Amino acid sequence: MEWLVEPFSFGFQQRALMGGALAALMTSTVGTWIVLRGMSFFGDAFVHGVVPGVAAAFVLGQSPLLGAAFAALVMVIAIEWVQRRTPLGVDTSIGLLFVGMLALGVVILSRLDSYAGSLTSILFGDALGVSWSDITGQLVLLAIVLAVSLVLYRPLVVLSVNRDKAHLLGLHPRTTHAILLALIALAIIGSYQSVGTLLVLGLLIGPPAVASLLVRTIPRLMVVAALIGVGSVWLGLTLSFYLGTAGSATMALIPVVLFFLVMGAREVIGLVTRPRAEVNA
Repeated sequence: MEWLVEPFSFGFQQRALMGGALAALMTSTVGTWIVLRGMSFFGDAFVHGVVPGVAAAFVLGQSPLLGAAFAALVMVIAIEWVQRRTPLGVDTSIGLLFVGMLALGVVILSRLDSYAGSLTSILFGDALGVSWSDITGQLVLLAIVLAVSLVLYRPLVVLSVNRDKAHLLGLHPRTTHAILLALIALAIIGSYQSVGTLLVLGLLIGPPAVASLLVRTIPRLMVVAALIGVGSVWLGLTLSFYLGTAGSATMALIPVVLFFLVMGAREVIGLVTRPRAEVNA
C-alpha cells in the first residue's frame, strides 16, 4: 500500500490533492445542474470565457480571481445581449463569444515576455503550484456553491425539468438561471489553478455524466459525481507521479475515460441480459 501514499509524501503534492479535491466538489455540484439542463456547450464556452480576464490580471499584476470574475460577468452579459438583440440562436452567440474570448486572452498574453509559460499555466493549470491561500479561497467558494445549491434546490430542479413549469410555479426561472451562471463562474474561478481553464470542463462535466449512468435521483447523482470527481483527482495525481505526466491533464482525463468504461459495461450487461429476458418472455 506504500505506493498509494508515496505520491503525497511531499507538501506540494498534498496541497495539490486538497486543491484538486475542493475543485472537484465545486465542479461536480455545479456540473450536475449543467448536465441535467443540457448546458455542456455553454459550460465549455464559459470556461474559455474567463481566459482574457485571467490574462489581463497577469499583465496588470492583479489577482487572477478578480480577472476571472470580471471576464465571467462580461461573458454572461454579452450572451444575453446577443440573444436579445439579434435573431441568432443561443449556440451561435455562445460559439462566437467562445472563440472571441479565448483569442482575446491569447492576444493579451502575447504581450508578455513569459508568454509561453503564462499561457500554459492559465490554459492547463498548475496543480503542483497550489498554495494554502488558494485552498482557503477554494473553501470559501465551495461553501458559497453548496449553500446556494441547497437554498435554491427546488427552483434549480424544476428549471432543469421545465422552464415554463418553473415560471407557472412562481420560481423565477430567469433569476434562477442567472444564479446558476454565477455558480458556474465560481466553480471555474475556484478550479482553474488546479486544472486550468481548458481542462476544468473534464471535472465540470465528466463526473456528473458518469453518475447519470449509475443513479437516477438528483441527490444521489450529486453525491456520486462528487465521489467520482474527488477519486479522479486522487487517481490522476497518483498516475501522474509514477508516469511523469501532467497532473492537471491526467486528473481531467480520468472521468472521461471512466464514462466510456461505464457506458461500455452497460452495453455488455444489456447484451447478456437481453436474451435471457426474451427467453423468459
